Amino acid sequence: MKRDLEKTKTALIDAAEKLMSECDDPDEVTARAITREAGVNLAMINYCFGSREELLFEVFSKMHNEAPVHEPALNEIISSGISPKEMLAEIHYRTVKLMLENYKYCKALTKYVLLTRKIGDKRFSMQLIRQHFGSRKTEGECRLIAFELSSMHELAVLRHDEIREVCGIDLMNDDELKKYVYGNIERMLGE
Repeated sequence: MKRDLEKTKTALIDAAEKLMSECDDPDEVTARAITREAGVNLAMINYCFGSREELLFEVFSKMHNEAPVHEPALNEIISSGISPKEMLAEIHYRTVKLMLENYKYCKALTKYVLLTRKIGDKRFSMQLIRQHFGSRKTEGECRLIAFELSSMHELAVLRHDEIREVCGIDLMNDDELKKYVYGNIERMLGE
């Protein structure tokens, strides 16, 4: 039974990943389309993941976790010995870039992530913020800063076209993206 459940989860993840890579609009990747592709009952998405959005989040998380394999520079940054603030800026820059490159996922998931992610989640960003501030900020303050940074960048990705039109910042341009992310880190962490 457990093996069958794992096979079903894998089939759903693979189907969602395939459909997302092929679609023009993530709204096309419905629960019905995913289960049809996976060859499983419609109820299995909720049984295995809780919702379509959680399944898509699982697929995006898998991509995000595999990023260091595809981009060895991330591992170099982590082991480089640069300050926590610089590391935070570089990791956020590369994460936002990954999100922009996989915009379909962000369009499908941002609202879900913003409304369901727990502020207290342990995140690598939070650890770097804590290291940066040491005892100058409480644990709660550091968690809030990590949440605010992630949320701000997720929203910026979702609204990158409007940011370009209204603010004149083209987040699809690497230099402008880097300046934007580094500026946000500077504003939030100061010093």
